[in-house]
Amino acid sequence: MFQKILIANRGEIAIRIMRACRELGISTVAVYSEADRNALFAKYADEAVFVGPSPASQSYLRIDRILEAAEETGAEAIHPGYGFLSENPKFARACEEKGVVFIGPTSSSIDRMGSKIAARDIMKSAGVPIVPGSEGGISNPAEAMDLVEAIGYPVMLKPAAGGGGIGMKIVWEEKDLAPALDSARSIARSAFSDETVYIEKYLTEPRHIEFQILADSKGKTIYVSDRECSIQRRHQKLIEESPSPIMTPELREEMGSIAVRAAEAIDYRSAGTVEFMYSKGEYYFLEMNTRLQVEHPITEMVTSVDLAKEQIRIAAGEPLAYSQDEIEIRGWAIECRVNAEDPLNDFAPSPGRIKRYRSPGGPGIRVDSGVYAGFLIPPYYDSMISKVVAMGRDRNEAIARMERALYEYIVTGVKTNINFHLAVLRHERFRRGDINTNFLKEEAIMEEVKKVTEAEREKELSLASALGADTRKVAAISAAVGAYMSQRENPGSEE
Repeated sequence: MFQKILIANRGEIAIRIMRACRELGISTVAVYSEADRNALFAKYADEAVFVGPSPASQSYLRIDRILEAAEETGAEAIHPGYGFLSENPKFARACEEKGVVFIGPTSSSIDRMGSKIAARDIMKSAGVPIVPGSEGGISNPAEAMDLVEAIGYPVMLKPAAGGGGIGMKIVWEEKDLAPALDSARSIARSAFSDETVYIEKYLTEPRHIEFQILADSKGKTIYVSDRECSIQRRHQKLIEESPSPIMTPELREEMGSIAVRAAEAIDYRSAGTVEFMYSKGEYYFLEMNTRLQVEHPITEMVTSVDLAKEQIRIAAGEPLAYSQDEIEIRGWAIECRVNAEDPLNDFAPSPGRIKRYRSPGGPGIRVDSGVYAGFLIPPYYDSMISKVVAMGRDRNEAIARMERALYEYIVTGVKTNINFHLAVLRHERFRRGDINTNFLKEEAIMEEVKKVTEAEREKELSLASALGADTRKVAAISAAVGAYMSQRENPGSEE
């Protein structure tokens, strides 16, 4: 097992990995930018190394500085978390060349899944179902029209090197195809330095379902659980749950086996996620995320498998601690991503200083967070404040506990999407489990958010006031005790 690991990330995921390391008896090294000098993760680590100015391009994306930090501190391995360099084959390859263990898959596995076109070809060859679409990149409208004529509208244009929903375009009729193709290629060129775009049949009323997999270097691959991730805005997930409301034991075994086949097709090692689109009883491969997912805690809650620890053990060359038969799903877990953003203003980011902060607790609640009262949320990175996870015996109890947790959550100084989550959780259609990736478009959810915001305003003011009073009371008592102790230690003092 490793003696020291460097975490090449920030915020809540850095702390999550450090917690796993601490339980395994491994020392940790944080890297931080100028904006994160006072961040909680930098204080939590055993060592912390400054890597550059606030913009990610000058700090967290600097492969050379991160490898230098590993060398300076004697870290044997690097965990990339999610985002930043986590799916960058150049970084994984640089670690391999330096003799530093990259806690994740090999650079070749990342490379093969990095291009959506290459991934489709590999999966098709492995017998994994894929959405009907182009065999390669599409560069001109005439070629695109010929293909769409064969598969039918609507279709979706996707950057081959993309991620996070950037550059995706849905086209419903022929007149919009050419301009959408130009726009998608332009965005892809700007965002990913690769203008290659491919076309897929757009599935109506699709669900986004994914399978967590674990694979060791000894040849064993298993699926751990399924997750439903259909509540999204601009193709980015906001609420996830495990298991999926539509899942049966038979469907789970079938899709899980396909996910394992997909991982084995690229000789995968580490934790990873195979994502599917599910529509009208059919499912198709979407992509594979070659890293730990943001929503991994819900899988941990329902299976009791510590994915971060397993990922580290696999990287250290240890065999998987579980067989497929040993994996059991018990209960239900839901995760809400609490972001510093304004849902009523098109989810605009809301960076700034947190004035008051009190996280929820109680039965079945887990909060993965990297902030505190007084912390300044910088404008340079993702605006996530925390991930709130609620666990229950069944879906209804998990929803009830999440509602209660969000009611308890106090964050002032920045706008958050807490009321958005409450509006979704209380929606009749969500409670029925009748959801898909178009849920927010199909429902007038923002009107519900406004109603929840008004209803919660008085409670928030009352609780914030009470919290402020408690804080002042504690401060006064602390000052009095300090003065008393000082007088006892210095009898000659006049205080």
